[in-house]
Amino acid sequence: MIELINTILFDFFRNLGNYLPNLFGGLLILVVGLLIGSIVKQLIMTVVTFSKIDLLFHKTKLIKKEEVNVWTEVLSEILKWMLIIVFLVPALEVWGLSRATTVVNQILFYLPNVVVAVVIAFVGILASNLTSDLVRHSVKTMGSTASNSLAVFTRGTIMFFTVLVVLNQLGVAQDLVRILFTGIVAMLSLAGGLAFGLGGKELAKELLDELKNKLKQ
Repeated sequence: MIELINTILFDFFRNLGNYLPNLFGGLLILVVGLLIGSIVKQLIMTVVTFSKIDLLFHKTKLIKKEEVNVWTEVLSEILKWMLIIVFLVPALEVWGLSRATTVVNQILFYLPNVVVAVVIAFVGILASNLTSDLVRHSVKTMGSTASNSLAVFTRGTIMFFTVLVVLNQLGVAQDLVRILFTGIVAMLSLAGGLAFGLGGKELAKELLDELKNKLKQ
């Protein structure tokens, strides 16, 4: 009985001793990934701060400075975790977890879709704000109530369209997105016609000149 226990304990500690180098090796790889991911995130945030991109967007009044910082934070965080997962894959291989590697690889291949979706959402917000201002200026002769209502409608339409594009990029309800896409395009055409058809060309030029002057300040 004692010999059996000794044999079990001996095999256990021998296997543990053989596995420890792999355990620490995988942990080392993962720690390197965490460090690199954090450095890249901080680098992106620093570049945005020193380049004053947030102030540039803020001057256009299309989006607030704080919102630009939030979007930058989100994008840099996603990129950080992409790098961490890149290092997690070899760490799992070292630990002998090949099945887990397959799952992690699928997540890694999906993350670029998330990055693109974030960029699309950001551009959609800028486009909705710009078009909303353009519509408001274009139809201001109709009265403040009508122009504001039309501007809100235009902004909501573009935001809805943006949501559809984001969902399609993420692979969520793609069939439904395609069906709704046709209807949204029609509404966008209507909004664009109202913006530029109701005497909006000259006013649109004035708005763009105003934006240029703000950027020069």
